[in-house]
Amino acid sequence: MPPIPPLFTLPIEPKGTIICTQPSPRVYLLTFDSPPDNRITPSFCATFILALDILDRRFEKGVVITTSGIQKFYSNGLDYESAIKTKGFFEESLYPLWRRLLTYPMPTLALLPGHAFAAGLMTAMMHDYRFQNPHRGFLCLNEVEFGAPLKAPMSSIFRQKLPSPHTYRTLVLEAKRFNALQALEGGLVDGLGGMNEVLKFVDELGLVDKAKSGVYGRLKREMWRETVGYLDDFGRSERRVEREMEEHKRREEGEEKKIVEWEKSNNNGGAKL
Repeated sequence: MPPIPPLFTLPIEPKGTIICTQPSPRVYLLTFDSPPDNRITPSFCATFILALDILDRRFEKGVVITTSGIQKFYSNGLDYESAIKTKGFFEESLYPLWRRLLTYPMPTLALLPGHAFAAGLMTAMMHDYRFQNPHRGFLCLNEVEFGAPLKAPMSSIFRQKLPSPHTYRTLVLEAKRFNALQALEGGLVDGLGGMNEVLKFVDELGLVDKAKSGVYGRLKREMWRETVGYLDDFGRSERRVEREMEEHKRREEGEEKKIVEWEKSNNNGGAKL
């Protein structure tokens, strides 16, 4: 296939880009390239949202495909230490991107040429459909390995979209790395292949015409109401987490007190609690 001239190009700081092309009529391809592994930063989020806004406001409705120009990675997720230290990152950068994707008024499809880890996989899950390279790359939530709790929308999107609680458990609690066949079997992706297979899928489902009636985004807002609610109300979900942590601390203190009392009575020859 000869090179496709871009419709537009947007910069990602410090040295990345998102390039929009049109591989087929009313099929828009957003290719992001932010070395070395497409980490999700404030600039990445802002540029991604702008690209989606341009397509929504300036082009005929169709289908939006996102992919990576870095073949090893779709995205390797957040720069976690930077994310938790950057004031407003979640509610002002990451969550607006996810909400835009989750409720976008056209069909969206993530084409995964390589690895999608942690928030990279979550970003793919915010799309309507996913296709994975059958020969390279793993899908994984590895938060359990580096000690990062999942925030409410990070967990709920899998709970809502995956067909099996088994897959959900395996992702979250075991940090399993799903290859392409496993991801397809587990419902993480809808198909395997590259651009040719994606374009065939889009054609078979008639996706380019689905947004014409004007209700596509509204339908998705209702479908994914739980996750949309968490994305919209960051403060409430964070306060809930704080209350849960305080209750957990009180519970641990109570448990420790009972164990100490048992140890004292046991050492004195008393009965166990």
